[in-house]
Amino acid sequence: MNHYFATVARGLEPIAAAELERLGAKEVRPDFTGVHFVGDKALLYRVNLWARTIFRVLVPIHEFACYDAQMLYREVQKISWLDYLHPNNTLAVDCTGGNQKLNHTHFTALQVKNAIVDQQRDKSGHRSSVDTENPDVRINVHIHQDRCILSLDSSGTSLHRRGYRPAMGLAPLKETLAASILDMAEWDANLPFLDPLCGSGTLPLEAALKALNIAPGLFREKFGFFSWLDFDEQLWDEIWAEAENSEISDLKAPIWGSDKDPDILSQAHTNAQRCGIADKLTFTQTELSQLEAPADSGVLICNPPYGERLGDERELGELYKMLGDVFKQRFKGWTAFVLTGNKELSKRVGLKTSRRIPVYNGSLACTLLKYELY
Repeated sequence: MNHYFATVARGLEPIAAAELERLGAKEVRPDFTGVHFVGDKALLYRVNLWARTIFRVLVPIHEFACYDAQMLYREVQKISWLDYLHPNNTLAVDCTGGNQKLNHTHFTALQVKNAIVDQQRDKSGHRSSVDTENPDVRINVHIHQDRCILSLDSSGTSLHRRGYRPAMGLAPLKETLAASILDMAEWDANLPFLDPLCGSGTLPLEAALKALNIAPGLFREKFGFFSWLDFDEQLWDEIWAEAENSEISDLKAPIWGSDKDPDILSQAHTNAQRCGIADKLTFTQTELSQLEAPADSGVLICNPPYGERLGDERELGELYKMLGDVFKQRFKGWTAFVLTGNKELSKRVGLKTSRRIPVYNGSLACTLLKYELY
């Protein structure tokens, strides 16, 4: 059994921990912007393929005291890097955190890279090249106070980049956050779902993938562990086949997305086609003022602009007021959720919230507002 660390967005640690437990992880322990867990190699592959709410899975290989650059270099040189990469493999080093002496992440990453390639050159006369975009082995360095943790990054690119979304709107929601919001809203596949401001379709698409039990990693071409020396291709093929065979053919309840912008809706259609589910959900061009409830009950979730990047705040006030009016007049029997980063705008909805859930959209502190519509 190995120890792993899943990196997650701030505030979503409990949701990610619950997801990891569902996937079979043991000794699950949430931490700040991450979750520690234990499992075998099959679990490592399965989490990368199936996790909807995490960014990366790191495999710690060494932890040590680290006060300055010289100590960092010495400790990294003590590791037998031939166990992890050959000189013909490319590598990249990422760094997070820091301390008083190691307070520049690029410099810290450079020290680690130098220690690795110097060891390779001393032992074999050859060294790995650096490839920051698509390396064979990506190494993560995390400095906290006087400790350093070195890990292998099993995911490669962040898992929020599912691979189905080349087309994005102006202010796209990360797929991982969309999946987490579905969990916060306690939405399940038996309930109709609507996003009336769907943009390029992230929320409806994540809802459909969840409802159809489609592993989000199936759309990716590569994971970091593919080029590891201990990659078990047969085991991976089994886990991949298991995921493909567990897909559900039809939705139990309909999923809709609507938006007033035809160009952005065409992006949503493109993304749905890349998922192979364009015939499973419905996107319609609809002005919010014309929106009608498509069923007697269901869950509505939307992420209206909040003045950070899109829209003038005065115009947005009218949008939020209209949301409240449409909810009140046409969506009795539904539960509505609005994600917003602007407290003043949220007041314009004019309805009493039954719950206010704090959540971060990137570095922006937001609130997911819940409305029970009777």
